Amino acid sequence: MAQRNWLKDFKYSNGTILIKKTGHVIENNWALWHSIFTWFSFYFLAQGWRFWRFLTGHRRPRVAFSPDKPRPWYFIWPVLAAAGAKMTSDVSEADIVFQFDDSTVSKNPVPANLKKDARLVNFGCTDVSKSVVASAWEKVAGYSLAVNPRSYCGPVVEKSEKNAAHDGRILEGPFQPAEGKTYQRLIDNEIEGGLVEDLRACIVGGRPAITLRKRRPLERRFLNENVEVLLDKPENCYSAEEIELISAFASEIGMDWGGVDVLRDRHTGQIFIVDANKTDMGPPVAMKLGDKLKSTRRMAMAFMRAFAS
Repeated sequence: MAQRNWLKDFKYSNGTILIKKTGHVIENNWALWHSIFTWFSFYFLAQGWRFWRFLTGHRRPRVAFSPDKPRPWYFIWPVLAAAGAKMTSDVSEADIVFQFDDSTVSKNPVPANLKKDARLVNFGCTDVSKSVVASAWEKVAGYSLAVNPRSYCGPVVEKSEKNAAHDGRILEGPFQPAEGKTYQRLIDNEIEGGLVEDLRACIVGGRPAITLRKRRPLERRFLNENVEVLLDKPENCYSAEEIELISAFASEIGMDWGGVDVLRDRHTGQIFIVDANKTDMGPPVAMKLGDKLKSTRRMAMAFMRAFAS
């Protein structure tokens, strides 16, 4: 299991912070420290949930994680606090066992000595690379996101295969592809105000439980720098058929818990899943505190229904 000392997850060097597990680098600036301060406000309230559950003697399912334990900035952490679940390092006593690994490709074995009726979560989700996401989406939706840049004429999005890299850029096809990159058609998800909108579907039990409308300036569309994040219900964002498509996609990649980024093309009305994250962080910093609490409670109720019934 992972160390409880959070600082060991990071390495400071030359004004940047390296996330050791994923290899991503974060600029050490005022925006980062503002995000940290905002996050701590929510963190202390989430701790209040955990303390209240302890005082009231709430009957809690025991949850174990393998190979890593989630840090408090991952969405599953406050959700467990709101649900009254108890994290344990002893897999043999856990009612629910998560595969929790930030790696893009993570084929971890199911731990030995499980309880007879233990519920396994995300052990079938072994690869969330962009090419796998695009292939799974084409299989369930019947139309393609991926393109061949050698022959495709028009704007193309180039991305790293790695999870949560946020390094997308727009190129004009055709051209020769670069090694380690994946290529997708550009989805026009612009809305009023010069913003783009991602419809993040938060998956619980293989189905969308809540939707986060994540909005950012058009010129910064590939960065994780939202100016507004609104909480919504899946049925307000997708049709019934689209909800089934998203659920079928989650099943195809083996995702029981996580988040998928859904873009709606404003010209065709079609949706596209462009990214999947089985260890998503959250709630997003840009959300209002009340919506952070509300979204966490909704996810907690969905968690209990899906995994602890």
